[in-house]
Amino acid sequence: MTTVNFAELGFVRVAAVAPALALADPLTNAERLAAHLRDLARDGVSLVLFPELSLTGYSCEDLFLNAGLLQRSREALAELAAATREVACVVGLPWISADGRPLNCAALLAGGTVRGLVPKTVQPNYGEFYEQRWFVSGADVDETVTDATLGTFRLSARQLFRLGPATVGIEICEDLWAPHPPGIDHCLAGADLILNPSASNELVAKADYRRDLVHMASARGICGYLYASSGPLESTKDVVFGGHLIACENGQPLGESARFSLDPQTLVTEIDVERLAHDRRQNQTFAAAPRPAGYHRVDAPSPRPVLGGLTRRTEPHPFVPADEAEFDAHASEILQIQATGLARRVLGAGAERLVIGLSGGLDSTLALLVCLDALEKLGRTPDRLSAITMPGPGTSEHTLESARRLAGAAGIELREIPIGAAVDQHLRDLGHQGTDDVVFENAQARERTQLLFNLANGNGGIVVGTGDLSELALGWCTYNADHMAGYNVNASVPKTMVKYLVRWYARHRASEALAAVLERVLDTPISPELLVAGENGVGQLTEDIIGPYELHDFFLFQIMRNGARPRKVYHLACLAFAGRYRPGVIRGWLTVFYRRFFSQQFKRTVLPPGPKVGSVSLSPRGDWRMPDEASARADLAELEAIGTDDEE
Repeated sequence: MTTVNFAELGFVRVAAVAPALALADPLTNAERLAAHLRDLARDGVSLVLFPELSLTGYSCEDLFLNAGLLQRSREALAELAAATREVACVVGLPWISADGRPLNCAALLAGGTVRGLVPKTVQPNYGEFYEQRWFVSGADVDETVTDATLGTFRLSARQLFRLGPATVGIEICEDLWAPHPPGIDHCLAGADLILNPSASNELVAKADYRRDLVHMASARGICGYLYASSGPLESTKDVVFGGHLIACENGQPLGESARFSLDPQTLVTEIDVERLAHDRRQNQTFAAAPRPAGYHRVDAPSPRPVLGGLTRRTEPHPFVPADEAEFDAHASEILQIQATGLARRVLGAGAERLVIGLSGGLDSTLALLVCLDALEKLGRTPDRLSAITMPGPGTSEHTLESARRLAGAAGIELREIPIGAAVDQHLRDLGHQGTDDVVFENAQARERTQLLFNLANGNGGIVVGTGDLSELALGWCTYNADHMAGYNVNASVPKTMVKYLVRWYARHRASEALAAVLERVLDTPISPELLVAGENGVGQLTEDIIGPYELHDFFLFQIMRNGARPRKVYHLACLAFAGRYRPGVIRGWLTVFYRRFFSQQFKRTVLPPGPKVGSVSLSPRGDWRMPDEASARADLAELEAIGTDDEE
């Protein structure tokens, strides 16, 4: 068996450290930082970020002008560089340029040498900060340094460092607070990972502002961002530093340290540079932005292997926020988007009624709730909603009763129109032999859709679609049947989110009677109910046929949102669902996903309109355009190879 190297899948393991500081003692600090490097090398870290001026301490004040401190900083830099044969690092120190300018710099050390010095471009000189007493801007400094001990390297704010698949840019503390942070230019010049050695003191609520700055910087630059601020062992004469460590990726948090610890703090995570490259290709605003000139590119040793899994969490349900408060906000907003989209559609069409097929299952239940919200938004009463249930040969008594109870609890009239006789006649007209085949199943789905559209025609109504995003990805719908609607409110809501939305509505919005019915629906197995029920009351269980929706939603998110290739999707799924699904099971259902996703594109090409609610949509008019004839052969071959190349 082969151990998975996640570096081959685009991940670089990085760390931010707020070390225990010996103020104004560079050589002691170099020893302490080197010890951190040795420890982190054992953890497979490739790049370590230390805070601003971490070789001396940020709060040395007028000692920065002292020749002895400056000389000892150079000596300490040489000592620390020698400790970077296994893991690279960025460390801060004062430096004097060839023309005598005092600079606040960050050095990138790798492979035992100094690879470059990056000067700070913005010196804060307000409030508690007065850096211009000791340093000047290095924005226009660009020189080659040749030192007998340190070697030859460049001193410039406009340089990037290549570590294998990652390209690293550096900005220092206040640079991030500037109207035009240099990190933006770094990203446009090709950096996909920004490191910020910082010394940001703590004030009430400042951590929230700082966190937002870092997250937004990573979002604007579509980059990974690693931030390390000085810790409490800086001087506390007038201010206190908290040792705040933050990591994020394209606006999404990856990790954050506690603050105010007198002990060293370390944050380890991985940056997915492959995903960032995908996001940049997809974002034409970023791709078309003018590129800055005058950058130097410096090679550094390739990153270390990333073995034994990832330290960052791989969410098994990426569409559903894990934080309850965040989910509450998202659920409310999704329902608002759905209801507003439908309400506008009603106004545009001059429709008098909404028509919905109510099966008693999850999807149609969510669509019913959206219809009620849309009517309320329009100032119309629930009796403008025509709910139709159309029992057929495979309809269970459980779902039929759920549809009845839903309508009753919602205060709407439910019309029952059995389709058995009409389907039987239709099949006889076709000369069908009555077998339980695809014709038998699809005839029922199309009969229901025909009824809904004809009823809508007769009542000045709009047929509200109920099929969800997961079904569209898999093609788990009948062409020109449940696949079709006047407006599909669930078109970009994945199945995992449908379940959570219905549960949220039951707990936060529904009356006691309606909540009880919604809980009943939530407990119902997912089934299209197109085959005659067996002894358990259900003729088909969808997830037994096409696989668990939680797996398919995970696959969908990784492929569509993150641009992951099959091997990467598989290994991430193995991490996310460890202990729940065996690797062979995951690979099997992933194979099903690729086969169906490619073969069913023809259905998505002619989707009805519906609102986009999240980052993934399959609308042919917006997010996803793909030829119907595209082949899944290459992706399936990559999956097949996993069985021999990768650990099961």
